[in-house]
Amino acid sequence: MLTSHELLGFMSPALANDILNFAFESDKPTYKATMNGVAQALRVRPVYLERQPRAQRHVSMVQVLSKPGLDAVAGGLIRAWLVQKHKAMLIDFLNALAIQNKDGVVDDLPKQVDDAKLKSAVELLLSKYPPEVVAVYLNAFNDMNEANWTNLKAMLEADSHLQLGAAA
Repeated sequence: MLTSHELLGFMSPALANDILNFAFESDKPTYKATMNGVAQALRVRPVYLERQPRAQRHVSMVQVLSKPGLDAVAGGLIRAWLVQKHKAMLIDFLNALAIQNKDGVVDDLPKQVDDAKLKSAVELLLSKYPPEVVAVYLNAFNDMNEANWTNLKAMLEADSHLQLGAAA
């Protein structure tokens, strides 16, 4: 199971750039918080990053966000991207598991979920969404929630469709 900083490090550069571009274009507060966290880690002022061309800035940001010290910043970025851009996927997953949710957000997750239901829910996601995005979501879901389902962890480790970095 991957943490947020590991997810950014293992995903394809194109997806990492997509996440940052989404935040830049659609979620300025998250983008600014992410850039401030990266600037602080680099011991520079945010304006240093702002003056770089966006493509170059995003490459630098992903490199820094891939380090363990920025796991919370990376987690905030990934969470915002998932909840805002991929809300339909979150809703599909939770509905397939018969878990009550409000726009893909859950207050109380069950301690465990049936293997057959989980397999069916994951297969649904893989049939509708890009495998790399599904892999990021499921890893983030299992890492960022207190439920931490062992059967989901086993599936993430064993299923080749859910592996990050294999095609990168």
